[in-house]
Amino acid sequence: MALRKQMEKYRDVDEDELLKKLSEEELQRLEDELEELDPDNALLPAGYRQKDQTKKAPTGTFQRDNLLAHLEKQAKEHPDREDLVPYTGEKRGKPWVPKKKVVDPILEDVTLEPELEEALANATDAELCDIAAILGMHKLMSNQQYYEALGSSNIVNKQGLNSVIQCTQYKPVPDEQPNDTDVEETLERIQRNDPDLIEVNLNNIKNIPVPVLKAYAEALAENCVVERFSIVGTRSNDPVANALADMLKVNTTLKSLNVESNFITGPGILALVESLQSNTTLLELKIDNQSQPLGNKVEMEIASMLEKNSTLLKFGYHFTQQGPRLRGSNAMMSNNDLARVIRSDSDGSFTLTLSVPELERAFGKKFKCKSKLGLSSCFTEA
Repeated sequence: MALRKQMEKYRDVDEDELLKKLSEEELQRLEDELEELDPDNALLPAGYRQKDQTKKAPTGTFQRDNLLAHLEKQAKEHPDREDLVPYTGEKRGKPWVPKKKVVDPILEDVTLEPELEEALANATDAELCDIAAILGMHKLMSNQQYYEALGSSNIVNKQGLNSVIQCTQYKPVPDEQPNDTDVEETLERIQRNDPDLIEVNLNNIKNIPVPVLKAYAEALAENCVVERFSIVGTRSNDPVANALADMLKVNTTLKSLNVESNFITGPGILALVESLQSNTTLLELKIDNQSQPLGNKVEMEIASMLEKNSTLLKFGYHFTQQGPRLRGSNAMMSNNDLARVIRSDSDGSFTLTLSVPELERAFGKKFKCKSKLGLSSCFTEA
């Protein structure tokens, strides 16, 4: 309240009348106070961050040499700071004397034949390096120089004992040649059942459209010649996997299918594995290294389907969980044991190339031997 009463007396003051009463110096001071400039604004140039307070006229043009000469003269005329302890030139302490090298008396008495003395005197650094390697002086050189000198009959080291250790120069590995398979021509050969087309390899061909891959699956459904089909790294997805699953349900010739390194998800993989229940000719299926992990639930279903299949011999997939991995491994082991059994059409017996425990584990039944000849004899079901 007191502050408000003090400010009320300035409410009716005439500012113009006050300005007329100010002198020129007072007006200049007031103008300087009213200038609102921000010296901390880095976006403004240096000349605009503060007001111009220069009132003197310039004395002349800028002369750099004269300025440097003036600064140098001023620095020389400036008195030096006095030392706390004046320098008198007095030497203190003991002078340093280098130690004498102790020479081994055995080395002094070593004398070589004149021919060897002359050979060592005229030997180059490369020859001395090889001689040191032969004599076992491996501390005088790097490991690479030591083993190269021992493994070659010629002088290998060209740099001498004091050479700098360099990294091993690896041989450049050429890039893999691009896949030159003609997609359209191969599809036509599959559709007309070309007897010479047994293997189809479309690996790493990036620009194959999804409808073309589906057309391959539809053509393989009616093909009876192709035994191996591989589409690794072709950016195949679930629609392609579903088309291949429908193909496996009717195809009776294909023995190997490889769909690794693609964009197939869990439902597409399950469709492929589930189609094996209707297929008895496919021996190898590879589905590893997809764009995203399949998950524990999908792996458990895959392991369950593999246990129901009795013809697949190779399954290319790395299970992330130990349970499905063990179940899938046991299923493949049982299928490989069954593949070693050759069925006989004469009397319904089995000619075996495996032991009785393997046979019982494969069939889950007990067998008895008809003769006493051992493993190569015939067995019948108990």
